[in-house]
Amino acid sequence: MPEVLFVCVHNAGRSQMAAALLQHYSLNRIRVRSAGSEPAEKVNPAAAQALAEWGLDITAEVPSKLSTADVEASDVVITMGCGDTCPVFPGKRYLDWQLDDPAGQGIDAVRPIRDDIDRRVRGLVAELLDS
Repeated sequence: MPEVLFVCVHNAGRSQMAAALLQHYSLNRIRVRSAGSEPAEKVNPAAAQALAEWGLDITAEVPSKLSTADVEASDVVITMGCGDTCPVFPGKRYLDWQLDDPAGQGIDAVRPIRDDIDRRVRGLVAELLDS
């Protein structure tokens, strides 16, 4: 079973949305985790609201600190603006998704970010499960 790690700075918005969407679309056929280099105290409320509009609830998620073990356990590591703070290991596949940061944004600004993540996650699911 492939394992994917989503990493952003605060693990409160982009990576949480991506993880929830990947879990939803993969139907438990991909192991999913997310982490942040400087985790926030709670999930971004606008990110949670944007996913709630689609029936997904991330309000109980807790941002977590990125660990070396997270990266080692993953087949694919997708960074979202964490820069040089993400550890790099040989043999891992790394993707960097350039996405706007939803921090401090309202729901109208977060919906397009959610939609972009959704498009990318659907492509990732097709790639990982149909190949």
